[in-house]
Amino acid sequence: MSDQFDMFGGGAAEQKEPAREAWPEGFDYRAELITDAEERALVERFADLPFKEFEFHGYTGKRRTVSFGRRYDFADERLHEATEIPDFLLPLRDAAAAFAALAPERLRHALVTEYAPGAGIGWHRDKAVFDEVVGVSLVASCRFRLRRRRADAWERVTVLAQPRSAYLLRGPARTEWEHSIPPVEALRYSVTFRNLR
Repeated sequence: MSDQFDMFGGGAAEQKEPAREAWPEGFDYRAELITDAEERALVERFADLPFKEFEFHGYTGKRRTVSFGRRYDFADERLHEATEIPDFLLPLRDAAAAFAALAPERLRHALVTEYAPGAGIGWHRDKAVFDEVVGVSLVASCRFRLRRRRADAWERVTVLAQPRSAYLLRGPARTEWEHSIPPVEALRYSVTFRNLR
């Protein structure tokens, strides 16, 4: 099963969008989770955030991040307390929680990421201290790729994550599948909410 699905058109393969049944178990996607006005208000607030370059075992990524509620330290591989999730992010957390059918207070970690043009994120699974993951794309679209190893081939799915959309990873989509974002062409932000195991 090495086929690459382009779930929302516009990809090189120009394949028809597959049925939801073709999505990884535990994956969900919703377009237009928030309005244009809500997106603009969030991005205005991002200008005041203390972003830092992402560091991973001595490597500095092109993206910049800031964590709230909890912060995962890759150096000691532990979760630490962080500044409380700011009030301006709480309505977005409420929307993300409703999409995931979770109580908002269960989403105790929020990560705001700024992707400059050319920034992406390699193949990975979120750390095991986290359970469900809800991500919200802002300003620009990206290709959200998922893959899992099946015998001697990769099973792959690609979602075009539009601005103001959200994705959910739980169950096998969270634990069996890796995900990545190739380098983006335009400035993009994401807000990722996670609950704890």
